[in-house]
Amino acid sequence: MKVRLRLCMAFVFVAAGALGQQPKSVIVAEGGTPDDRASARVLYWNTKADSAAGEFAIDYGRPVWKKEYEDPAKFDAMTKGKVWRMGSNFWTVLDTSLPLKIGGKRVGVGSYYLGLRRSADGASWSLAFIDPAQVRRARLDGFEVGKAAVGFEAPMTVEKASSPVENLTITLSYPKEQPKKVTLKVAWGNMVLTAPIEVTVGP
Repeated sequence: MKVRLRLCMAFVFVAAGALGQQPKSVIVAEGGTPDDRASARVLYWNTKADSAAGEFAIDYGRPVWKKEYEDPAKFDAMTKGKVWRMGSNFWTVLDTSLPLKIGGKRVGVGSYYLGLRRSADGASWSLAFIDPAQVRRARLDGFEVGKAAVGFEAPMTVEKASSPVENLTITLSYPKEQPKKVTLKVAWGNMVLTAPIEVTVGP
């Protein structure tokens, strides 16, 4: 009986020692304070019913353009053949209650995470649409946009900015007489990307 008791006590001490030697958690946290984010939104209002007819918005972080990006070799290494993060910190999010057509690509009602893809030859850019549900399941951060599966893409036109834009700026503009014809503009550093948006909304 004493031998059995001693063996049990020895096991408890060994187990306790093994637990004490386990490595500490490798999970760390960051953030929690306000960051620089912006939102571009288009709201459609039914004046007859005096109520909203639908809207869509893009919410995004505003990273600062770095001088090193102006080196063509470095910029190409960062972007060619890759999906590039369009924003900073939390994902760039498109949320729409209206059917859209962006760059000729149909975008259904819902929420999408966005990125930018540059072709391998560097000649073209496209807006990359990512399913938030898949991102949540994989627990991916926006920094890991290259690991996310792109559902579909919409082509964008690229041109050189007339003057440098320090912080990423996304705008949604439209002519007053044709508010359903919207232009998406992404300006950052020395480049500007644009895509036409056709909005389906009732009279």
